[in-house]
Amino acid sequence: MSRQRSPRRFKPLRRAVPVPVWADLGLRLGAALTLVFVVVFIHWFDREGLQDSLDGEVSFLDVIYFTMISITTTGFGDIAPVTDRSRLVEAVIVTPIRFAVIFIFVGTAYNFIIRRSWETWHMKRIQERLSDHIVVLGYGISGSEAVGELLARGTDPSCVVVVDPSAARLEHAEGVGCNVLEGDATRDETLAAVKIDKAKAVLVSAGRDDTSILIVLTARHLAPHVPITAVVRADDNELLARQAGADNVINPVRFTGLLLAGSARGKHISDYLADLASVSGRVQLVERLVTPAEVGKPLSQLESGGRGLRIYRRGRAIGFWESAADRLEAGDLVVEIAPTCGDENTTSA
Repeated sequence: MSRQRSPRRFKPLRRAVPVPVWADLGLRLGAALTLVFVVVFIHWFDREGLQDSLDGEVSFLDVIYFTMISITTTGFGDIAPVTDRSRLVEAVIVTPIRFAVIFIFVGTAYNFIIRRSWETWHMKRIQERLSDHIVVLGYGISGSEAVGELLARGTDPSCVVVVDPSAARLEHAEGVGCNVLEGDATRDETLAAVKIDKAKAVLVSAGRDDTSILIVLTARHLAPHVPITAVVRADDNELLARQAGADNVINPVRFTGLLLAGSARGKHISDYLADLASVSGRVQLVERLVTPAEVGKPLSQLESGGRGLRIYRRGRAIGFWESAADRLEAGDLVVEIAPTCGDENTTSA
């Protein structure tokens, strides 16, 4: 499949800053202007101690003029403090304010030039060092819920990279601490920018099945060995998504049907299924490698205390009722029901 190349359409990887740029700049300018007005008031109150060499009178305009040239340390000498009190005010009150204003402007220059340049360089370094991270391609309803669940399960937000073309959606992802990249996830250069080939897992939820399948094709081309999970909504597209390279395909419509069917057979079945799917429930499904201490033991005697449900051994799924589940082997993947951390009543799982 060929795609026409065009200039890159994504912004550099970024994380949220504590205060928006416009708010930071507004606070700094507001503080500087407040200090200037304070000095204007002081000079106006003490104008009798000032002398204008031009006409001998100090007007309000002269006070503003003298304040600006004194704060900026220009000092033309046409207006000067002549009394002891005025000189004391200049030394004790105005001079510290003058330093404060200078520091505000120097700090502003640092924040918006030096620090921003440093942060840009730093984020590029983070981008270069991305490894073993989770890439979320699409931050709509499903994508944002997936990120929320990942964070609830203890995933470090700095290990999650969200790619979406919507700046508004990315603001929310930034707010929870994720790395974000604004761009088209169907393009090679976008996925290469988030080091998808070094990712731990890729989650695809673009909102449209055709877009999601194209993203899966692109991701699988760039990352042949990274696990990819895709969300599709039409049954006919599940096979296409798997053929495109998705290891797992989730159909939310089908899952909703399972919950509905379960509720018809018992009022607690759908509730328990939802409990299993979320870390906020009392129990959760866990997939992990068998530990050395568990090798040789049956699936029913896991060291974690969980209830073993299934073994994945050399591509084969083995249920807990099968004879092959009577002895765990090294390299087995175990799926178990385990109590959620912090749940004191573990016997009712």
